[in-house]
Amino acid sequence: MKLENAIRVLAGTMVLIGISLAHWVSEWWLLLAAFVGFNLIQSAFTGFCPAEIIFRKLGIGSESGACCKPATRS
Repeated sequence: MKLENAIRVLAGTMVLIGISLAHWVSEWWLLLAAFVGFNLIQSAFTGFCPAEIIFRKLGIGSESGACCKPATRS
């Protein structure tokens, strides 16, 4: 999985979790969705994304660990 796709999946999941918890638990959980949105906006302007740092340390998005890496011919 590409790093950018992994970040999108994480962001979308966190927004859906925040909205669901706001519906069933407390409206304060909307702050989670707002935080995710704010983080996406600031990362577009600054290039700093904490999720990217964490995913890179976990090996997600690295070329060496890609499961679908195309075969190279010699």
